Formats: sequence, C-alpha cells, structure tokens
Amino acid sequence: MAEGRAVAATAPKLRVAGLCKKFTDLEVLSQIGIDIADGEFISIVGPSGCGKTTFLRIVAGLEQASAGEVQIDGSPVTGPGIDRGFVFQSDNLLPWRTVLNNALIGPEVAGTASPQAKSRTLELLKLVGLAGFEQYFPRQLSGGMRQRVNLARALAVDPKILLMDEPFAALDAQTREIMQTELTRIWEQGRKTVLFVTHQIDEAVFLSDRVLVFARRPGRLREAINIALPRPRALGLKRTPDFVRYVDHIWSLIEEDVRQSVLHEGR
Repeated sequence: MAEGRAVAATAPKLRVAGLCKKFTDLEVLSQIGIDIADGEFISIVGPSGCGKTTFLRIVAGLEQASAGEVQIDGSPVTGPGIDRGFVFQSDNLLPWRTVLNNALIGPEVAGTASPQAKSRTLELLKLVGLAGFEQYFPRQLSGGMRQRVNLARALAVDPKILLMDEPFAALDAQTREIMQTELTRIWEQGRKTVLFVTHQIDEAVFLSDRVLVFARRPGRLREAINIALPRPRALGLKRTPDFVRYVDHIWSLIEEDVRQSVLHEGR
C-alpha cells in the first residue's frame, strides 16, 4: 500500500500533477498527483469537504485548477469534452423525453447524432438492463432504473474516461448493492477508465482496482491502495476476511478526519 504519488505501470490514460484549487481564501485541494492507467477503476474516498467532487469536476473540465495540470493521453484538459462522460448523483433526466431520447442527449449535444448513434444507444440500454423500456418516461421508472438511463447517457458518447459522483447515494440500500454488481458487470464489458467518488468505503473496495484516500481539507492524497481481490466480484465477497481488512484499513486512515469534519460542521 503506497503513500504519496501513485504511478501507473504504463503510459497513463489520465495524469494529474501538482493539482491545487482555491476558492478565494479557501484551499480545497493541495498538490494532488496521480497517474491512472487505461481501463482502471478508481474510487475516491475521504471525509466530507475534502475536495472529492471538486477534483472530479476539474478532471471533467467543469472547474479550473488554481495550479497544476490534468492530462488525458498526454493532452492537457482545458475544458469539457466528449472524451469524458459524467454521471451525477442526481439523474437529471428530462421528464418530457423518453428513456431512449434521454440517453441520446450526449450524441445530440456533441453533434454526432446519427442512425449509428441511435443503434449504439439502444445496445447500451440493453447493456444496462433497460431493453423494453426505451419508450418509457422518467416518471414511470424506479430510482435504480433512472440511474441506469443516466449511465447509458454518459456512455453514449463513448468517452475515454467515465466520471461518477456518488451516483448511487440517493438509492435505498438494497438497490445500491444491486447497482454495484451491475456497474461491475457493465464495466467488464468495455473496461472504461472510471473515477468514482463515494462516501461508502465498502462500495469503493468492491468496485475498484485502486482506492484513493483523500485527507481532510485541503484535500491531499493520503494513500493509494491497490485492491488485490479477484474479478468478477459477487456481493458475497464483502463478507470475506480480505475484503474486511481493506475496509478496516481505509477507515483507520480517515476516521479521525471524519470525526473532525463532523465536529467542525456542528459548530
């Protein structure tokens, strides 16, 4: 389990170097450095307010860093692009559009809408388990189904990197567990590079190749932990001693930061 700057074994798909972010006088991120290989599934955990979402937004090009650089395949990120797909905590589906037409928003915005894009999107809806629901409207879907549409929409532009900001946080516990297994199944099909922000340590361990542990604000990379658990993964893995050891280790890294964060917010 290596601390500090974590480096991918081959030329990275994503490189973050010396990343800092300030909002006026508030320092949110400090000297984040990480190399992420093509096809890696990376989760980010840490106490509330440690800059996890801000980090994701900078990679997405939705926020500008105060210092440092983000590169994808060696090219600097200067703004949003179709090489990144973003899955938000809220599904943000348009209520007047069908499942299919919601999933097609990405290609439409990117100017790549075509019969081929529609065919690909229909295949993605099958992949996420929504075959037969293409003409349904969001109000007719469960929370888990809405997030499946959200995921298909992000994948429809065929991004190099998938950015996911607590996408299962609003789901009930049982649905969340099922969505974790579904996400691993979908990821195995295409092996996209994924950055996944979560507050749930067990979720991070279950999904990931590596877990990045951020320290309390200003967010810093405290440790990058390789998750050496076999794939494919079933939910029963969470009851194994190796899995529990990973969860306990990560909790030991952030417990004091979480406590201080809660106490600070309560003042």
